[in-house]
This record gives sequence, structure tokens and C-alpha cells, in this order.
Amino acid sequence: MRALVVDDEANIRKSLIHLLGETGFESFQASGLAEAGRLIALHYFDLAIIDLRLGDGSGIDLLKELKELGLDTVVLIITAFASTETAISAMKLGAYDYVTKPFNIEEIRIVLKNIKEKIFLRTKVRELEQFADSYQSIVGKSDAMQQVFTMIDKIAPFDTNVLITGESGTGKELVAKAIHNRSTRNTKPFVTINCANLPAELLESELFGHAKGAFTGAHVSKRGLIDEADGGTLLLDEIGEMPMPLQSKLLRFLEEKKMRPLGSSNEVEVDVRVIAATNKRLNELASKNDFRGDLYYRLSTFEIQLPPLRERREDIPLLIDYFAAELSKKFQKNIAEIDPEFVDYMMQQDLKGNVRELKNMIEREIILSEDGHLRCRQRDMSPSPCNSGVVLPDDGVNLNEYLNSMERNFLEKALEKAGGVKMKAAELLGLSFREFRYRLSKHSRKQEKSGNES
Repeated sequence: MRALVVDDEANIRKSLIHLLGETGFESFQASGLAEAGRLIALHYFDLAIIDLRLGDGSGIDLLKELKELGLDTVVLIITAFASTETAISAMKLGAYDYVTKPFNIEEIRIVLKNIKEKIFLRTKVRELEQFADSYQSIVGKSDAMQQVFTMIDKIAPFDTNVLITGESGTGKELVAKAIHNRSTRNTKPFVTINCANLPAELLESELFGHAKGAFTGAHVSKRGLIDEADGGTLLLDEIGEMPMPLQSKLLRFLEEKKMRPLGSSNEVEVDVRVIAATNKRLNELASKNDFRGDLYYRLSTFEIQLPPLRERREDIPLLIDYFAAELSKKFQKNIAEIDPEFVDYMMQQDLKGNVRELKNMIEREIILSEDGHLRCRQRDMSPSPCNSGVVLPDDGVNLNEYLNSMERNFLEKALEKAGGVKMKAAELLGLSFREFRYRLSKHSRKQEKSGNES
């Protein structure tokens, strides 16, 4: 990540560049607008720290220039106490935040940490969206999913039947759409029907259509879904639930590419690619004569097996990032940070409903979030579900170091939530201002001492 520091005071630029280096930024510096403009023309900056009052103009002009260029550079404004109102105006123009002179080093460290997380999450979301766009929002980097993507690419261009198997919630319909979208039929209809949702008579009518007067209530002719999918793709979801008599009619259509609507004496020729999906083992059903064996073999020219989420847990953090970005847009929630503890908690869940269940859980937590953080929440003063069980490593743990680390994290989180206001942060932790300041300085001294020793 790259940062630009624009300030006409050399000492301030030096201090900020040091802090940026601690946070992992590669830094450039400029003493005024002209020099900053030349650097912006040469480089893209993830972050720009701009003083409002410069020798050759106002930092507001540089902020406007960045926005006019369409750059999504995060802008942090530097201001003296006297110009706080101007800094707030800058935020209305798109600045992320402002800091006042003289600086509080710990507060700036927290601000830079938050900005880094924001940039990192934004970058990751873009990568995920670009990746997901290629495969109909199917997200996964595990070996199991890479095999699925490879199979989609190989079979999509060919007009062959496909059987997609997998547990409920694994994304069978998304895979079918991905095959359709990457095929030569992608400009034609993609039609889907769930074979488990309709009784046999209605399912047959929905698939094949019917002529006027074919049965009681058939006042007009109706076009079937197979006919509606002409030229495109038909997905038969939950094919294992299709009644036996209808299986015979479907088999005949697959063999001859012709169908006859209910109550009609005329056959209709239809060009459609059939993809079937099921959460059952059709081969086992066929061996028990609970599903037509010849239809199974006709449907399963190629078979794609989708792994359950428990067999690709390494994809869960990726899915959390993706759904957090997608759902935060949907519900207009600005999720800037996902706590590692939340990810760990999700990694430990059974998730028997697979990706669908994971998405529903994240959706619930995003709706209930209040401060832009996706974290494990405590309910009714009972222990957080994320910490319901304590695991002691076999080789033990240094309790003092652990408690010190926990205390430092709480201090930093409280300061962050309080917007850098120590009095408010102290209230959040039930501490006096003096006690909060003492504890914070104690950890700062330890950090400085550790840095000098290294």
C-alpha cells in the first residue's frame, strides 16, 4: 500500500512517514500542492495525508483534485485547532477523517490502523467481486472448488446434459447458471423448475404445457417451461423427486428433442440443453428402482459433485468477506472490519446448511451490527458464543502476557470506538480518566522498550 504525505513542515512529514512505515505503507512526501500534483500524476496512492494550510494553497484543492480524477484514495486531513470547521467541511467533500495538531501519536496509530483495514477490505472485496463475476457469484479458492471451476469451463461450450449433485445449500443452481452463462446459449433463456414443489399432474403441465380443455380448469392453452427454454438451458432442480411416469416422458424428450403438450396431438421440436440437480444419490436410487436407470445415465453425461462446506473450510473466510461486502451494500451498513474472532467462530460451526446457512448467519449479524464491525456479540450478559469454550494448549499459556494483551486490546478498541476521546474511552471501560491514561501509557512504554531492544 502506498501513502502520500503533504505538509510544509519537514518534522511533521518525518513523523508521519515513520508512523506509516510502522503500519506497512510505502510513503512519498510533498511540501506543497505543486509537488503533490506531480506525484499524483506518477503514482496511485491508497492514502493521502494532507495539511489544510500549505505554502502554495489549500489542501482542500488537492482533495477536490483527487475526487475529480475519480480516485478512491483515502484522504486524512491535518488541521490546527483553529481550522476544525474547515476540516469538517473537507469530510463533507469526501475526506475520511481529520487529525489536529499537535498530534497524539497513539491516536494517529489507531486512525492509520483503521484506514489500513478499510483499504485492505476494499481491495479484497474488489478481488472477490471480480472473481465471483466469472462464476456466477460462486466463491472459493480450495482445491475442491478449483476442480468445480475447471469442470465448468470444460463442459460449458458443449451441448451436453449435466448432472449437478450436492447437499442443500452448496450452490447447485449457481453452478448451472455459470455453465449457461459460459456457453454459446448465454443470450437465450435460462429456465429453472423445482421438481419437488409441485404435484405430479401440475409438474407435467408446467414442463410440457397443455392444450385448451386438456383437463378441468384448462381454459386456455399454456406453453410449457421446456418450450420457453427453447434455444437456452433448462434446469431441473431436485430431479430425484420427479414421479416415475413423468421420468418416462422426460426420457423420451431427451432422446428425440420433441415434446407433446398435455391434451395435444401435435409434437413440438425444442432445442434445449438440460441440466439436472439433486441432493440425492441417483445411482443408488436407480439401483433400487426408485429412479429410472436409463434416465440417470442420460442425464449424467457429465456429473459435477459440489463439496459440502465442511470439506472446504478454508473457503469460509473468503465467503465471509464476500457476503459481508455484498450484504452491507444491500442493507446500507458500512462494515469496515471483521474481527478474527468472528471468523474463527464461523469456522467452528457445523454449517449443515452449507453456504446458504453461512450467508443467513452473516446477514443476521450485519443487520444487528451498529459500529461497522462484524464481531461475536454477547447476548443477555451471557458469555459470547465465540468464547463459550476455553482451550488450554498442551504446553500451557503465559497468563500474564495473555491478560496484558487483552487489556491493551480493550484500551485500543475503546479509544477507537470513542473516536480518540480518552475521557469517553475511559467511561466505556468503567475506568477513571487518570486510570485509563496510566494503563494506556504503561502499554506504550512497553511497546517502545520492546522496539528499542529489538
